[in-house]
Amino acid sequence: MMLARSPSPTTWRHSWNWPIVSIRRAVWITLALSVSPTFASEPAQRPNFVILVADDLRADVLGCYGDRLAKTPNLDQLAGRGTLFRNAFVTTSICCVSRASIMTGQYARRHGIHDFKTDFSPAAFANTYMALLKAAGYRIGFIGKYGVGTKMPEQNQFDFWKGFPGQGNYFDKDTPLHMTRRMGDQTLEFLKGCDRAKPFCLSVSFKSPHAQDGAEREFPPDPADESEFKATVFPTPRTASDRWFQLLPEPVRQSEARKRWQRRFSTPEKFQQVVADYYRLVTGMDREIGRIVAELARLGLADNTILIFTSDNGFFLGERGLADKWFMYEESIRVPCLIVDPRLPRPRFGQALEAMALNIDLAPTILDYAGLAVAPAMQGKSLRPLIEGKAVPWRHDWFYEHHTLPKIIPPSEGVRTTRWTYLRWVGMEPIVEELYDLANDPFQEHNLIGDDKHRVTLERLRRRWAELRLEVQ
Repeated sequence: MMLARSPSPTTWRHSWNWPIVSIRRAVWITLALSVSPTFASEPAQRPNFVILVADDLRADVLGCYGDRLAKTPNLDQLAGRGTLFRNAFVTTSICCVSRASIMTGQYARRHGIHDFKTDFSPAAFANTYMALLKAAGYRIGFIGKYGVGTKMPEQNQFDFWKGFPGQGNYFDKDTPLHMTRRMGDQTLEFLKGCDRAKPFCLSVSFKSPHAQDGAEREFPPDPADESEFKATVFPTPRTASDRWFQLLPEPVRQSEARKRWQRRFSTPEKFQQVVADYYRLVTGMDREIGRIVAELARLGLADNTILIFTSDNGFFLGERGLADKWFMYEESIRVPCLIVDPRLPRPRFGQALEAMALNIDLAPTILDYAGLAVAPAMQGKSLRPLIEGKAVPWRHDWFYEHHTLPKIIPPSEGVRTTRWTYLRWVGMEPIVEELYDLANDPFQEHNLIGDDKHRVTLERLRRRWAELRLEVQ
């Protein structure tokens, strides 16, 4: 089946209705992840897991999500072998909170990680997917940005630990290798210590394509990728103008998001340089993912290893005069989500699903695949039934919250449905609200607050916000 034509480079960004009819295309080639033809007749085995989490990667800068400018052949191939969720989101768009949500399957209101200093309590860590798998006999590894608190886990909580606190540095004085390449090497080291006798779960938490905040060059790529995108002219985002910036509430205009915009996107030259570097970092990460996939195949582990790829949050590339994430606009809350189960029947390879997937769904999904009961405290839902084509009740809306660093990031909450965005700036007096009809306004250009035609919808979403904020505690 032929892949649908991607949008042109001048229109792709912000168009969230990606033209993915199928991603099966070239990835049925002899990628070493191919399912063993005898697998179905072999005794059931607990699957292995490799969980790959990017940092600040928005959903629409991968080839498999329709970007014709991206150079992500390995992720595109994984999409062709697995399941792509078109509508994947984070419930809080900032790394420390979102990573805690990924690990625990919980909203921020429940796991209580609202800043960069708060650590998991022993009881909270015991209910992460990592701790639960280890208790069930899995070999557990972690590489990269841990992201939760300042105290790293105890040595006995992991069988292989190459994590680090804080943001880390792309270039370390002790080695000339770019961090992304170092993490690839560490992943291969972990995999070489695995075998078929003991299932494993490795979490690889990339820094890419996060900024090296405050550095002279904030998005420094691997030197091997310096020549990439040299001739590319990146299109200016549709809402990257002062008109859209002036429509924001004043505290948002004065926020950290605007300060970072000033140093990254305030001139056309800055915009082109930063976006090119952002794409280069993504390309470098894609290359390491290709190495990981090849190593799984070389070691004979591919046919029983589930791969999950996602990001901790999205990222503004100048939209609305903003940088970074944090706010409940599509660029900030949407993330890629690919899940590759090599044991699926071939007709399900390369499927793209519309169901709304959340970061809190990943931990329950992992436990479900491992044959373990989902911890009662987890609030997400396993994505496995959707991937396997089962008809199951699914969410039509979900709750968004952001209360981290309120002095520089205005707190917000809201409800995202399959059609509507209801955004509520909860720290402002009087309360400021925004309402967008995504079916007719995918770029969120027309705030419908005050439009009498949508009063009933607004009242319904206000009630739903009040209900959900209690339900997720």
